[in-house]
Amino acid sequence: MASQTKLKKPNSHFSLCTFLFFTVLFTIPALFLLRTSSSCSSSTTAAVSPSSDTNQPPWSGDLQTAQFAWNRLAFSLTNPPPKTLKLAVFSRKWPTGPNPGGMERHAFTLYTALARRGHHVHVFTSPLDPSPQTNKITPASDKTLNPTIHSHGDAEPGKWRYNKAWELYQEENKKEPFDVVHTESVALPHWIAREVPNLAVSWHGIALESLQSSIYQDLIRKPGEPRSQGFNASLYGAVLPKILDEIRFFHNYAHHIAISDSCGEMLRDVYQIPEKRVHVILNGVDENGFKSDKKLRSLFRSKLGLQENSSAIVLGAAGRLVKDKGHPILYEAFAKLIETHSNVHLVVAGSGPWENRYKELGEKVTILGSLNPNELKGFYNGIDLFVNPTLRPQGLDLTLMEAMLSGKPVMASRYASIKRSIVVNDEFGFMFAPNVEALTAVMEVAVAEGAERLAERGRKCKEYAAEMFTASKMALAYERLFLCIKDQRFCIYP
Repeated sequence: MASQTKLKKPNSHFSLCTFLFFTVLFTIPALFLLRTSSSCSSSTTAAVSPSSDTNQPPWSGDLQTAQFAWNRLAFSLTNPPPKTLKLAVFSRKWPTGPNPGGMERHAFTLYTALARRGHHVHVFTSPLDPSPQTNKITPASDKTLNPTIHSHGDAEPGKWRYNKAWELYQEENKKEPFDVVHTESVALPHWIAREVPNLAVSWHGIALESLQSSIYQDLIRKPGEPRSQGFNASLYGAVLPKILDEIRFFHNYAHHIAISDSCGEMLRDVYQIPEKRVHVILNGVDENGFKSDKKLRSLFRSKLGLQENSSAIVLGAAGRLVKDKGHPILYEAFAKLIETHSNVHLVVAGSGPWENRYKELGEKVTILGSLNPNELKGFYNGIDLFVNPTLRPQGLDLTLMEAMLSGKPVMASRYASIKRSIVVNDEFGFMFAPNVEALTAVMEVAVAEGAERLAERGRKCKEYAAEMFTASKMALAYERLFLCIKDQRFCIYP
């Protein structure tokens, strides 16, 4: 027995040392990125931000050298594109159901906008949902206004087979070569992508950000609560090797599109992608679908039982009700808030495991379930403040942009991606460390400000979002990048 006990201690010590070694290894570059981003963000943003000093000269030069989000530049929506492009898009799924994911919504919004700009867009995707709504015949007059969908066979609906999609692409490419090929993340694997010089990839999340997500989710464990059995196995067996693999194979993609400023820095500084091959373009949402509407606000609040002149503060959250979206900390923080405040309500749009937990908080919480786009409009208009307590610093949540376009201030986890690309001004809302204590504290501050002050913040959010986070601005930025890939003369701005 004594010998067996002695054998266990060195293994335990080795595991601890290994964990500390890799933690330090990946914390150092992360801290470096945070330091450099804070030191340089003010200068780059000030030069091109829509809200910057008007005395600043407008930015000009080679767009391939721009290290800020292209959304900050001015592009003309009224002028037709200088050249019509034939574009190939690889997307694992195309949104046909009622609740598509963020990547699917991004692809649909972007390529519908580009098709309506006159570009010939061909989407290569998995088999579509066989419902009658999905398979309805598109009128001939609309076919030029929407992407052409090529869904491969030999699979269940939504089951992606890149080799089948690649075969469809090759057939279409023989008819007339594509000007630019675009893949949503790794829909097109790197061993195929390296043979396509006119290819661009949009990263909606990278493995280095996944490592940070694992850390944040583990940090909310209660004292004495055991760590997940699969945590260490996942960290050493999946996450760390994936980061190293990504750093190596990402170089096979000709052009990289980061959807947040911080992701762009990681690609340049940690993944070591040459600067001229990394381009930051923030996602956008339909500006016609999300806007302020007083009638929708009144209707929504009346359904909550609130009078027109009620001073109640309504907080809202939207998305899947799962742990990594931050619902454990939102649940506890709001439970503490209602102990001392009687005029607050929480409305949650979405479904998932945490739905029943929220019901434990009683009448102060309303669970709406999954909402369609029209219902979401009422939700955003009816709340006073949008809360996003995510534990995943990956990509940029579209709900933050939708809320801001609807004229609402936001309360979000303090991640570099959100701080540098969304809540770039303290006036736009509140940020907090992703834990219960920090979230409770900023909730107290927001409630103390009152509805009138929150509405003032919301107006500032709407102004900024209308210049930065619209589908039109996103589409024009992508259009200019694709023109630049096709012809170098379009790389020079303005």
